[in-house]
Amino acid sequence: MAMGPRLEFRQTQSLVMTPQLRQAIKLLQFTNLEAVAFVEEELERNPLLERDERSDSQPEQPAPDQRTQPAAELDAVTLLRQERMPDAVDADHSNSYDGGSPGDGASYDGAAEGSYAGANRNGSGLDGDDRGIDALAAAPRSLRTHLEEQLRLNFADAGDRIVGAQLMALLDPAGRVPVGTEEIAAALGIAIERVERVRTAMMRFDPPGLFARDLRECLAAQLADRNRLDPAIQRLLDNLEMLARRDLRGLMQVCEVDSEDLSDMIGEIRALDPKPGAGFDLGPMQQVIPDVLMRAAPDGGWILELNPDTMPRVLVNEAYHARVSARAGKEERSFLGENLSSANWLVKSLQQRANTILKVAAEVVRQQNGFFTGGVGHLRPLILRDIAEAVEMHESTVSRVTANKYIATPRGTFELKYFFTTAINAVAGGDAHSAESVRHRIRALVHAEDPEDVLSDDAIVAALRREGVDIARRTVAKYRDALRIPSSVQRKREKAVSA
Repeated sequence: MAMGPRLEFRQTQSLVMTPQLRQAIKLLQFTNLEAVAFVEEELERNPLLERDERSDSQPEQPAPDQRTQPAAELDAVTLLRQERMPDAVDADHSNSYDGGSPGDGASYDGAAEGSYAGANRNGSGLDGDDRGIDALAAAPRSLRTHLEEQLRLNFADAGDRIVGAQLMALLDPAGRVPVGTEEIAAALGIAIERVERVRTAMMRFDPPGLFARDLRECLAAQLADRNRLDPAIQRLLDNLEMLARRDLRGLMQVCEVDSEDLSDMIGEIRALDPKPGAGFDLGPMQQVIPDVLMRAAPDGGWILELNPDTMPRVLVNEAYHARVSARAGKEERSFLGENLSSANWLVKSLQQRANTILKVAAEVVRQQNGFFTGGVGHLRPLILRDIAEAVEMHESTVSRVTANKYIATPRGTFELKYFFTTAINAVAGGDAHSAESVRHRIRALVHAEDPEDVLSDDAIVAALRREGVDIARRTVAKYRDALRIPSSVQRKREKAVSA
């Protein structure tokens, strides 16, 4: 057998992940906020990119193939709509401000026409303030600032203030002190009694319940602030584990009260805040902005359109490229060529991203049409493969498109992932049922049960099988726990006490 080097030709296939391909995949799975942030970075980096701020004078009319068919013949739809500015000629000027004229009196300021006499000439008046009204609102107070003011007012001794500052530094997000008093006293080199005295006083700070060691102490401090910490409710706080088990009969014996008094005490506890520190240091709530808008069509179908507020729109300034590259050197032309290629790729990728989102969303709406017309009970089983085969895409692409993408429907705003649910077999080989619709049916059965005849898991299984759902008892128990529905024993105790 001869040994030696030789030349061979081989033909193989492999996927080459170029940087642009990787970036296109990331762009597809970006949320609308992440996509806008990415485009902003590209606008700052690439001199050939500019923001598209054009507005058409005439509204775009939907093409015939951009409308849905009636519900029985629902088809993929697209309708791109842009926001338009009102025509200045047709605008209503009844609320416009008239700066006046020299003959109107002292309110006219000739040096700055259209301003008023009290305005500052450097633009510091109302007309010169271009800030939004939200920028003029007072900044939210942090928990530390709120507590520092109370600490200075309640403790004159500098040593007590040091202890209080240490306790404030140890607060967890819920407003409790997870470190023991002995450890704090050892770290500060003072007596345990002094630390406990300061901590007890600070538990009466606003909001009450801060600096507690556990939930029981937190709730007790709030009840004491309301002058409602009587012996009966104190015994209830000492047996919170029985309340968690919903052992109401046992609680009535321990607290020595009847069912009506126990119900009132439980209502008072539910009105308390178990995490008094969580209401501070919170930023503004992030509003969910849908990527796709859905509305009913006059013919009974649905019309889908991309949300123009979430669509980054950019243009390639080819005129600037042609003007600069004509008198640029070799390195400058190479730099401009790379930026031109990158800009064209970004515009193409954004358009492809928009078309893919709309195409996948239209297919989801088509296959889940029963949900939009009949509610959760008509949600059908759906997996990524079903959509991928219908739109002729890979399952991974559909997964990226539906992740963190939202659609605004007449029934509310949902993440596209919500419409993908596992299938539960039907009795006698009928159509499978969606897991979400089965959970909805379990909740409805429990809410409608007779207090004298509380449904067990076996009874729920029998009821679902009579409706054609082939489901096991352990699956019912799992769904019931996910819905936070107590067991039949606990529900029977609650309804017996309330009765």
